[in-house]
Amino acid sequence: MSEHFKALVLSKKGDELIREVKNIEKSFLKHGDVLVKVDYSSINFKDALILKNGAGLVKEFPHIPGIDLSGKVVDSPDNEFKIGDEVILTGCRVGEIYFGGYSQFAKVKKEFLVKKPKGFSTKEAMILGTAGFTSLLCAFAVKAREEILLGEKVNEVLVTGATGGVGSIAVMVLSKLGCNVTAVTGKMDQSDYLKELGAKNIIERKELQNEPRLLGKSLWDGVVDTVGGVILANAISNTKHSGIVATCGNASDNKLNTSVIPFILRGIKLWGIDSVMVSKKRREFVWSQVEKLIDFSILNKRIKEINLQELIEEYPKILKGGVAGRIIVDPNK
Repeated sequence: MSEHFKALVLSKKGDELIREVKNIEKSFLKHGDVLVKVDYSSINFKDALILKNGAGLVKEFPHIPGIDLSGKVVDSPDNEFKIGDEVILTGCRVGEIYFGGYSQFAKVKKEFLVKKPKGFSTKEAMILGTAGFTSLLCAFAVKAREEILLGEKVNEVLVTGATGGVGSIAVMVLSKLGCNVTAVTGKMDQSDYLKELGAKNIIERKELQNEPRLLGKSLWDGVVDTVGGVILANAISNTKHSGIVATCGNASDNKLNTSVIPFILRGIKLWGIDSVMVSKKRREFVWSQVEKLIDFSILNKRIKEINLQELIEEYPKILKGGVAGRIIVDPNK
């Protein structure tokens, strides 16, 4: 590798956060043991928060953000990973306390890496990224009603924030798993796209923004919620007996005003989804399911590819909810 390469570096000047694409040296990479030539990264809501102000997650500067990456191993001290192996990394506090994927090279701990299964490319891995990985975790949690709890079949499923990165892929995955998916969105002009992803029904977000009843109608066998707040409270209220509500986001609100009644009288399970500190064995399983559950020919229609410099201009749109589909980052562009 060249001794110099490009990376997006965050630094502090007083209270001001400076974002700039810089040429840095290999010695700048101070974490980990496996060196990866980064093919692609992605941008998630957490990335946008970090790029805005560090989000209270970055403790040391200068810092290279980017919580996802895919690429090829170029140096490894361990036989588990060999030169040329294609690898994926999501979560594991990379991009937060460890240097991340907004760089042409990344040096990471081997425990953080998963070998990319055959059947999709490193680019397609980042079309999913943390958002897609989280979607799969949510879908598997909802299906646990029949697979782990030995309950009735999961048929009717609600997905909130359905045009977002997590929600849109959750619609696709749950549809592939045989569920009738109802998508909730504030972007009704995206209805055709949601139907293409597999949504059977689409409802407007405002229908779930009223004050929730203690117990509403029994509508959903399962829920994937990406927004939190009153929408999540309404989803819980309208979930059927023994239903599972998988929650993974707080784009609307991080407060939840509900009661114990749905959990006691209907036996509802509220399943928090953390995509950061997931065991390596589980990460390997999730990525092994991608080929049969993801239709990249559909996702590719809504992909925007940008370089490191463009990333600085793009992240505020994520925070304003102005992006439908996925943005991937090519650090070599």
